[in-house]
Amino acid sequence: MTTYDDRAARILAALGGVENIVDIEPCTTRLRSEVRDTARVDVPALRAAGAHGVMVAGRVVQVVVGPSVDVLASELEDLM
Repeated sequence: MTTYDDRAARILAALGGVENIVDIEPCTTRLRSEVRDTARVDVPALRAAGAHGVMVAGRVVQVVVGPSVDVLASELEDLM
């Protein structure tokens, strides 16, 4: 079973790492993040980390993670 810490670390890496993230916040069932370089975002790795869906629009990446988004966002903040 994957822990939130492990899942958060995998999502952080798939978003291109701390240096690629401008902002990240939970929104209902999604992690909404602004990234510096979308080319560094690894969509297959986000899906492998448990994302139900990934949407990229401009520099905004929304990762659909479900109702545990607040806990996951908190873990991401701790890692950053």
